[in-house]
Amino acid sequence: MTDSEAAPAFRLGYVPGVTPGKWVRIWQERLPDVPLVLSGVTAAEAPGALRADGPEAADAVLLRLPADRDGLSVIPLYTETSVVIVPKDHVVAAADEVTAGDLADDIVLHPLDDTLEWERLPGRPALERPATTADAVELVAAGVGVLVVPQSLARLHHRRDLTYRPVTDAPVSRVGLAWREGRTSDLVEEFIGIVRGRTVNSSRGRQAEEPPRKLSARAKAKARAERRAAAGGAGSGGGGGRGDGGTRPAQPGRLTVDAVSTARGTEITLTASGGAPVQWNAVWSAQWLTLSATSGTLEPGESVTLVVTVDRDREPSGPWQGRITIEPAGATITIEGNGPASPEPSEPPPTEEPAPEPSDPAPSDPPPADPSPTDPV
Repeated sequence: MTDSEAAPAFRLGYVPGVTPGKWVRIWQERLPDVPLVLSGVTAAEAPGALRADGPEAADAVLLRLPADRDGLSVIPLYTETSVVIVPKDHVVAAADEVTAGDLADDIVLHPLDDTLEWERLPGRPALERPATTADAVELVAAGVGVLVVPQSLARLHHRRDLTYRPVTDAPVSRVGLAWREGRTSDLVEEFIGIVRGRTVNSSRGRQAEEPPRKLSARAKAKARAERRAAAGGAGSGGGGGRGDGGTRPAQPGRLTVDAVSTARGTEITLTASGGAPVQWNAVWSAQWLTLSATSGTLEPGESVTLVVTVDRDREPSGPWQGRITIEPAGATITIEGNGPASPEPSEPPPTEEPAPEPSDPAPSDPPPADPSPTDPV
């Protein structure tokens, strides 16, 4: 097959915290010949990924609302509860849920990539706004303040020294599907149908099938007779074998996942088995992790090893966790590490005070001179 004859791919972008795994599995079941390529984008990058031109442009993006909708079509999908991330020894950790008023005495961090629609920010403002949610989580761990985010982001940035609690009156986070106006292709329509729960036979789908025609009683009887004749012919040569001739349907493809830490990094080995090829893809949101491959197809019995490395220039400071999910196996690999600690200001070396210069000694009275001789008596 030449490049011009190759099946088109569907490129789907998604923002941190959104997990498209369920929809990816349905896509692979319905369109096994059309690869779905996943691409993680930040909340700020999501609209631009759709407006880009060229083969790397996204066909659709799962993003958080509100977003810049200029030139885009958007449908809402679901909402998320907002939670507050706090250190485990914070007073909030003792409650099951809190209100925004309970945070009045805390410094509440407000990162630049926050998409919650606040009418009035709770708590006390920080001196500066962190650039990203990941940066804000680091500040929470350092005891600088607390952070309100959608629950999926709290799970994504989970740390052993932090916890989170629902904020009952905080704005919810809305997640939607966006695509470029005027580019509602058959594949986009197919994915819209998947996220909206349409069945494979829906009239809106790309591969909608005609409803089966009803057969007359005579046609049904003829079909039954043909099936019995076919079953009898297949079984007669097998000496009492099964009516289906002893054949079994091919088993579906399966994917097993193994991970091990090596000197090169974390190595994830994928192995396909069963009776059909397996299309796989990797999903992750830790911006500092790099995979040697993110998707592919394995024939039964084939294996591939992915190498996960850490981009030291983007690695967060202190302890961190990154999760990589392999679909369709649904296996999640957690990678932990320690980034470089923020340098602490060093104290200047003590300086020696100069010794005082000796002062000129005060003049003392000269010793008494020998008495002058007296005239003899």
